[in-house]
Amino acid sequence: MSRWIGFIMVILIGIGLGLFYGLTVDPVAFVDTTPDSLREDYRADYVLMVAEVYQAERDAAAAIARLAFLGEEEPLALIQNVAKFAADVGYTAGDLDKLDVLFDAVLAWYDNPLGAETP
Repeated sequence: MSRWIGFIMVILIGIGLGLFYGLTVDPVAFVDTTPDSLREDYRADYVLMVAEVYQAERDAAAAIARLAFLGEEEPLALIQNVAKFAADVGYTAGDLDKLDVLFDAVLAWYDNPLGAETP
């Protein structure tokens, strides 16, 4: 029985020391960051998610607004860079196709942003 008491005491001491260290000695410092500081793989995932939403909604203006969330990079350049990264790391052909469709839609939107007929 004393063996179990010793075991439980060691566990409780460990939990107590861990909480003390984590809360007073070296607490977590939360820093406000911007989405453009994301690693390249997370940026690629975000752009792919935008492409998937575009495929469902077919709203190029909303997709451009979502891409602007990642920073100052132009949406077309961003999609191209992500597509190159995605091809290099082995994204599926379906994901690459979604990025191509998004690129074409954004390009078409820039050519005719209001959807008006050209003469």
